[in-house]
Amino acid sequence: MPNSAVDRQQLLRLYPALAGLAEARLERLLQAPAATLPAGTAVFAEHQPCAGFPLLLAGSIKVVKQAASGRELMLYRVAPGGSCIISSSCLLGRSDYNARGIAETPLTLLALPVAEFAQLLVDHPPFRDFVFHLFAERIGELMQLVEEVAFARLDQRLARLILARQSDTLNVTHQQLADELGSVREIVSRLLKGFAAQGLVLLGREQLTVTDRDGLNKLAAV
Repeated sequence: MPNSAVDRQQLLRLYPALAGLAEARLERLLQAPAATLPAGTAVFAEHQPCAGFPLLLAGSIKVVKQAASGRELMLYRVAPGGSCIISSSCLLGRSDYNARGIAETPLTLLALPVAEFAQLLVDHPPFRDFVFHLFAERIGELMQLVEEVAFARLDQRLARLILARQSDTLNVTHQQLADELGSVREIVSRLLKGFAAQGLVLLGREQLTVTDRDGLNKLAAV
């Protein structure tokens, strides 16, 4: 896990809640080395104690929950400037992780030590507001995910997932789409073949091209 120095301007641009800290305190945070991780690396694992509050500087983390059967459901992604409510929850509740975090791309992150996280919540209101605002946003997203899993058909959810990428060409495998939906590859492949037969998408090797966005929108809205 190579480390690199933290750039002050980058940190404050992504996390403006830290801008009002006393200079000595901010300097102490900047002296902590940022970790760089390759894609596919486990950032944290289920049942592991939380060692710090992650501030993501570059890259993307996907947070997934795995069932005993091995099937996974993606809960949410963390982008630079955001953070992970699973980590917040573990730190606030003094409990272990109950999901996994995986580097979706090469990433760089700074981990706030547990003691510093706790102190910032107490004496730095902008940081406290940042943490709980993210909590509220993520809880809303997770409630929407629960609603979709419980009530929406899988073809609707697949159409919404494709549309959410906001690109007409997706470099993605059927297995990756299945993982995000908490389904299995065979079912997703069958649905995609149906989409292709309807002229909604064009399928290639580890690639999907949207050919009828309006049609996908109608399916997603059913």
